[in-house]
Amino acid sequence: MAARVRIKYRLEDMTGNPCLIVRYNQVTPVLLDQLGVTAVFISGNSANPDEYSHDEVAGLHAVITSLRWPIFGFCGGFETLAEAFGAAVAPIGPLPDDEADPNPDFAAGMKKELGYRPVQITRPHSLLEELGNAPIMRQAHSWELKEVPAGFSNYGATAVSPLQIIIHHQLPIIGTQFHPEYYTDEHPAGRTLIRNFCQQAGLIP
Repeated sequence: MAARVRIKYRLEDMTGNPCLIVRYNQVTPVLLDQLGVTAVFISGNSANPDEYSHDEVAGLHAVITSLRWPIFGFCGGFETLAEAFGAAVAPIGPLPDDEADPNPDFAAGMKKELGYRPVQITRPHSLLEELGNAPIMRQAHSWELKEVPAGFSNYGATAVSPLQIIIHHQLPIIGTQFHPEYYTDEHPAGRTLIRNFCQQAGLIP
């Protein structure tokens, strides 16, 4: 919860608007209408995608596929966004038997990305302005998208996971496999990306 509160404060400081934290299984289009929500940020999570039942995420999926709100999904939120549109999500895969696990406390024995690493921008987009060719972003995942959902294109890649940034063809809907919300003074690119989204979503004048 502390990490989500930190994201909340960062978004409020950036936009000047209140940011509400709502548990994923309580999100529905009706609730967002009642609250007057103008954009949706889907955070990462500590559970693997296959640990969530269809019923638990049905309301959130309905919000996503309605195409009514600007949406930004971070890591697990990126995977949720893609799954809502029918894309496959699965583990990156096991490490080779002869390869030591450098981070055995996180998804032991599995291929993963962990820490601040460069993401190669593969094609231009207005949401990616001022990021350069290989911005440093925080990674923390052992699952990945296996395909780009219909209506989206991919704009970023790493050697471990080639689908890192999906952006809708017409609408301000974006997902990133990495965690841009964990920007730092040393690695500020995530802040730039979130600010670009907030401006296109009308959250910042």
